[in-house]
Amino acid sequence: MIAAVRSRAALRAGAVALFILIAEWSRAEISRQPGWTLAALGVGGAVLGVAAVGWPPESLGLGTSRFGLRILGGVALGAVLLLPAAARSGAAPLLPAGLALGAVVVSIGEELAFRGALYAALEELGGAPLAITGSTMLWTLAHVLSHPPEFLGAVAAAGLLLALWRWASKDLVGPILGHVIADLAL
Repeated sequence: MIAAVRSRAALRAGAVALFILIAEWSRAEISRQPGWTLAALGVGGAVLGVAAVGWPPESLGLGTSRFGLRILGGVALGAVLLLPAAARSGAAPLLPAGLALGAVVVSIGEELAFRGALYAALEELGGAPLAITGSTMLWTLAHVLSHPPEFLGAVAAAGLLLALWRWASKDLVGPILGHVIADLAL
């Protein structure tokens, strides 16, 4: 009985991980085509959000308690994620205004997928340590096609910070808001 439950949890975690990787890599490849960046962000974010379908809101970290505190935590996460950008010279945002909506959609979709569904599946399989490390590793791997190699350390650090917040607060609102703020400013 325990082995069957564990096998089902492993299968679910593997399926979620594979779905997310395919969605992220497809989005990265489509965005390389001239004129397709905004569509790739919007559609890619929506597709990633599908990973959260069927999960109870509480499993995803989307309960309704302490909402104000959760928003404050998201703003704080966004500020921390922006520290490296603030340190660079000419720290003005690099994101063209026309891509802002796409950035918001993909940020929300990525959080629902990585720190929502994947985190929940990995936590069910092996607890918080597996959920934190597994979601961070897959997050980094998923960004290999869309970020230069020298930026992957920062991607991994951001993924780890967002996963640790998810674990410590049992909350996805903070990571969503922090991710959105960071993507809009970078």
